[in-house]
Amino acid sequence: MLIDINAYTGHWPFMQLQYGTCATLLARMNKFGVHLSVISNLNGIFYKNTQSANRELYDELRSLGQHSSRFLPFAVINPTYAGWQHDLEECVKKFGMKGVRVYPKYHDYEINDPSLVELVKKARDMDLPVAFNYKMVDSRQRSWMDIDYVAYTPKPEWSLKNIFPIIKAVPDAKYMILNVTNSMQLEEADAALFRKANVLMDTSGRTINDLGNLLKTQGTGRFAFGTHAPILDYLTGMLRIEALRESEASTVTKELLRSGNAKKFLGL
Repeated sequence: MLIDINAYTGHWPFMQLQYGTCATLLARMNKFGVHLSVISNLNGIFYKNTQSANRELYDELRSLGQHSSRFLPFAVINPTYAGWQHDLEECVKKFGMKGVRVYPKYHDYEINDPSLVELVKKARDMDLPVAFNYKMVDSRQRSWMDIDYVAYTPKPEWSLKNIFPIIKAVPDAKYMILNVTNSMQLEEADAALFRKANVLMDTSGRTINDLGNLLKTQGTGRFAFGTHAPILDYLTGMLRIEALRESEASTVTKELLRSGNAKKFLGL
């Protein structure tokens, strides 16, 4: 069984995407044997009011009928937007959403913003994971209209040390760290705290090319299949698991990466 913990519906304003609807994503899932996808709406990154995107996703999933059970929806929440607390309650209680995705760079707030800390604490109390991305697209190929986050600017692409302050502020929350494409290095004290945190990372980002060694340093329970589709291709995250040698991952470990770790983390 395969569970994809990092997928989207919706549009990206700077490139044409294939498979940007739940129906077309479902066809890809069926083709490649993916049982369930954690999904959120890309439009929420760009809408001033992210709740509009959450409603869109809710309506799109309802239109699928029984096939909607193949998706696990996450809400896009901007904690600096007025009324986000009500939006979160509606997403969970009415829309049936099972987690939260946040985009500090796109919504223009810092990782230690008090509003984000409040959101993460509220999500913790509701037993909801909070998902962060290192980045959405490769900054070397970004549109000139996209946010300015290349390495030589005051706001470079994130690494783990950029996300870690929120983990340090709320160490008992559940975190997903997705599209891991840059350094995972932390200072020794921070690394020790990170190892204790409840964190799940997906296999879509280029840093996961060295998944065999990451399993040794981070543990076999901290990674799960993810595609970052439809922005990235659908197969790379899968191949990173299937290409592991026997010396790097046993059959049991590979099954944890395909679905077991996701099931445990998401309470499935």
